[in-house]
Amino acid sequence: MHDRVMALTLLTDAVAGRLSAAGLTYGEAGRTAGVLPPGYHHQRRTAAIGSGPDAFAGAASALLSWQVHLRAGLRVCASSARAEPGAVLILGLGAGPLRITAPCRVVYAVDEPDRRGFGYGTLPGHPECGEEAFIVERHADDTVSFTIVAFSRPASRLAKAAGPAGRAIQRQTTTRYLRALAGGR
Repeated sequence: MHDRVMALTLLTDAVAGRLSAAGLTYGEAGRTAGVLPPGYHHQRRTAAIGSGPDAFAGAASALLSWQVHLRAGLRVCASSARAEPGAVLILGLGAGPLRITAPCRVVYAVDEPDRRGFGYGTLPGHPECGEEAFIVERHADDTVSFTIVAFSRPASRLAKAAGPAGRAIQRQTTTRYLRALAGGR
């Protein structure tokens, strides 16, 4: 975990408008909610994060207000303070000239009594193309889990050149997301 959590920054209307008008960089929008498409690297990870209705409500609130990403050490500049369909965002990882920026759009939301979350897809300028979903679920035994499902492939020359190192960065970022809701365990 990072010692300092960044604050959410809202995008300017001009940047939000430009991103909202951009098309997704892949054709399989919404597929993290079902069968993942072939031709991509797939990832699915789940962590137990607590139990009971309070744990579920707290985790869902944190997830939908971008706190998972912020607690994982990413910069988040979004068009909306909540993850909702159509919201656009730019994620930032790293610092200065080593910063990677990743524009995304929320393509769907899950709002069920015991399941909450969203999936976002990549926009032009993202080093990868694909989709990632973040779902908090309260199970019949009252345990609460956090699941991340993704499919992706390199979209930029830099991402292609990174090869296995790029996948390692993705795995590390996913671990940081999971830890962000599990209290750093």
